Amino acid sequence: MTKHYDIIVIGTGPGGEGAAMKAKKEGKKVAVVEEFSQVGGNCTHRGTIPSKALRQSIQQMAEYGSTLGADYKLLLDKASSVITRQVTMRRGFYDRNGIKVIHGRAKFVDSNAVEVHSQNELTRRYSADGFFVATGARPYHPPDIDFSHPRVLDSDTILDLKKTPRSLTIYGAGVIGCEYASIFRSMQVKLNLINTRNQLLSFLDDEIIDALAYHLREQGVLIRHNEEYEKVEADDNGVTLHLKSNKRIRSDYLLWAQGRTGNSDNMGLEEIGIERNIRGSIVVNENYQSTQPHIYAIGDVVGYPSLASAAYDQGRFAATHLIFDQCPHQLVDHIPTGIYTIPEISSIGFNERELTAKKTPYEVGHSFFRHLARAQISGRTTGILKILFHRESLEILGIHCFGSQASEIVHIGQAIMSQTGEANTLMYFINTTFNYPTMAEAYRVAALNGLNRI
Repeated sequence: MTKHYDIIVIGTGPGGEGAAMKAKKEGKKVAVVEEFSQVGGNCTHRGTIPSKALRQSIQQMAEYGSTLGADYKLLLDKASSVITRQVTMRRGFYDRNGIKVIHGRAKFVDSNAVEVHSQNELTRRYSADGFFVATGARPYHPPDIDFSHPRVLDSDTILDLKKTPRSLTIYGAGVIGCEYASIFRSMQVKLNLINTRNQLLSFLDDEIIDALAYHLREQGVLIRHNEEYEKVEADDNGVTLHLKSNKRIRSDYLLWAQGRTGNSDNMGLEEIGIERNIRGSIVVNENYQSTQPHIYAIGDVVGYPSLASAAYDQGRFAATHLIFDQCPHQLVDHIPTGIYTIPEISSIGFNERELTAKKTPYEVGHSFFRHLARAQISGRTTGILKILFHRESLEILGIHCFGSQASEIVHIGQAIMSQTGEANTLMYFINTTFNYPTMAEAYRVAALNGLNRI
C-alpha cells in the first residue's frame, strides 16, 4: 500500500529541514526521508558541526596554553557531545511539528512516488504532490587514488583519525583545505598545503587572501601554488604525493580536499528525466526546480554556494515557491561567506577585483584589530575589517573581515547593506554610537578611515 503526503523531503540536513518546516507551517502534510539512523545530515555529522567544534577546542587550547601534545582523538570526542545535542534538538523539531521521519534510502519509481529501502531490508512506497531532494554532497574521489588505504583521507574520514599525525599533506586549498590546515598547524603538525591555483580562495578580496596566506606561513604552513598531482603512493609508514612538477611530498597522511560530488546516485533520477551534471549536482533553475517542476533540489546537492546557511534558506524559499508559486530567491544571493580558519574570515558583497572590473568608483576604509582596545584587552589583535563604498553616494558595496569573530562581526555590515537609500551608506557607521570597548567599533574606525580618503 502506498502512503500519500503533500510533500516528501529527502534528506534532513539544513536544506531539508528548512523545506520541511516551512511546508509544515503552511499546513501541508509532510514526511522526511533520512538514510541514516539520526537526523541532521552531513552538516551535523561529518561537516560543519564536528569540524567547527574541533576548531574551537584547538583555538581555546592555543589561547590558554599550548597545543603541543594535544590528543586529536580526545578533541574529536569532545566535539561529539555537540553533535549529540544538535541531533536531539533537530529531532525535536520534527516531532513537535508532527513531521513523519522515515529512515531508509529513497529512490524514485516514478515522478510522484519513491520507494524507501530501510536497513532492515523492508521496502515501502510513498507518494507525494511535491518533492525536495536535499541529500547533500560527499568528497570527490579521483578513481586513480586508493581511498581505502588508512593513510589516505578525505574530509569525512579525517574525523575518524585515531591519533595526532606528525605530518600531514593537504591536497586542495579551498575552504576545507584551508580550515584543516589551520586546525592541524595549530596542533603543531608539520603541514604541506598543495594548491592547484595561483592563490588561496580566489573568490575572496585580494587583501584578505594575502592576510590569510601570510598568517598561514607565519604559523609554519608550507604552501605550494600551481601544483597538480601525478600519482599517490601510500604504504604502512606514510604517503608520497607525486606532483607533475617532479616534486615529491612525503608525510604521515594525505588529506584529499579537492572538490565534492552531489549525493544523487542510484536515486532513479535519470529514469524520470532529472538532469545532473558531471559532478553529480542536480541542475535547477532560479527557483530550485529540476527538470520535473514539482521536484526541487536544494543545498549541497545543487553545488554552489555549498553553505549550511544558504541551504536552509534555499529550503524555505523553494517550499514557498512550491506552495505559493513565488520565491524570493534573491535573498539567498546576498549571504555572507564564513570561513573558519584560525583566525576566521567572513565577507559579503563585492570585492575590489570585482568593483574594478565593473569600473565602479569606490573607496576603501580599514580598521586594524591591533588598534582596537577590545582586541588589545582580549589579546586577539590579528585581523582587519575592510569596508568598500561608493565614492559619490557612500553606499556600502562590500564588507570583508579577517580575524577573531569575523563571522559574527560581518553581520553588522550585512544588516546595513540590506537597507535601501540613505540607510545603506558609510554615514550610518560614522553617526552611530558603538559600545566601547567592542569589536563592533571597528566599523566606525573603518568608516572614518574611508571618509578621510575622499
